[in-house]
Amino acid sequence: MAVGLLDSEVADLCLGKPPLRPLSASATITDALSALKTSDDGFLSVWKCDQYSSENSGECLCVGKVCMVDVVCYLCKPENLTSPSSAMDSPVSALLPEVPGRVRHVEPHLSLLEAIDLILQGAQNLVVPIKSNSRKTLQKSSHCGREFCWLTQEDIIRFLLSSIGLFSSIPALSISTLGLISTNFSSVGSHSPASLAMGVISDSLADQTAVAVLDDNGVLIGEISPFSLACCDESIAAAFMTLSAGDLMAFTCCGSPPEEFVRVMKTRVKEMNLEGMLEELRVSSNIPSIFPSSSSDDESSSQNTPLPSPGWYSRSCSYSAKVMRRAEAVVCHQGSSLAAVMVQAIAHRVNYVWVIDEDRSLVGIVTFSNMLRVLYEHLQSMA
Repeated sequence: MAVGLLDSEVADLCLGKPPLRPLSASATITDALSALKTSDDGFLSVWKCDQYSSENSGECLCVGKVCMVDVVCYLCKPENLTSPSSAMDSPVSALLPEVPGRVRHVEPHLSLLEAIDLILQGAQNLVVPIKSNSRKTLQKSSHCGREFCWLTQEDIIRFLLSSIGLFSSIPALSISTLGLISTNFSSVGSHSPASLAMGVISDSLADQTAVAVLDDNGVLIGEISPFSLACCDESIAAAFMTLSAGDLMAFTCCGSPPEEFVRVMKTRVKEMNLEGMLEELRVSSNIPSIFPSSSSDDESSSQNTPLPSPGWYSRSCSYSAKVMRRAEAVVCHQGSSLAAVMVQAIAHRVNYVWVIDEDRSLVGIVTFSNMLRVLYEHLQSMA
């Protein structure tokens, strides 16, 4: 069985994977938003065609991926706040990070070990060509006459978990014993302005993790994650600019915004002279009901509206999107086994698990990348 695992190729992991929907790098951010809202995935693949590439000569090349976090961070840049409609007309390529190598084209015969090695080098998605059995599907999702899917860290971890018994005693060892707990993570205080957390949110997206939201004692009360933001639309940019990190966390966990948040957001938007931003974002389903015209009496009463104290939110999210997510962060303890943490992360569809101690103080984070590093070393010894 060990030999079979080592002989595995990326094609073995692509079985049943849906083909990627192409989004041209010249498409607008508005086009990207429309595609994101109808996508089963939280990310979109961005493509350039008819250009020479050492990886994909003369064919279409996937040059990156974008998600709702990219859009929000772009809309919240100072130069875009006063005219978001102009920003939305920008090409989606403006959202792509300058760091190369996060998306890599590979061939179906690439070995599992080679695939893991690319992931450990920084690749987040491996783009693999697949065969299409449907002419209709090919017309909708082809890239210069070919179809592709992509593999993620989660796909590889899930594949390895199906053969976890081949890894000797490693899966039963604690994450602490294996040295998997990292203290290199992004966090923000619950009372800090969410706008000040924009930089760490971008960092967490690059690391495929999330931003931990902590109280004054360092206790983990929740998170702001790309996964939960994928359930929102572009109107969340207004919440980023006006709410605290803790309140933003609660805001993204509500089917409709709580009235107290609405009043605070209305007041702060006016104080920041961002009414124009809201007017231009009225394409969002939430904006008309969140920010209706108000009388001076309403303005006066909203000035003194206090923000509710951030706490540990346990209410389930209720979105019209295809996924549901609790505001609570996924957590484990230092004594948790590697196998248990792997199952926990896969069950919650996240690439990481927060590590806390007995009083819920944040100790660190365990990521798929660190798990893969340990399993990769064992696979190399087997080879």
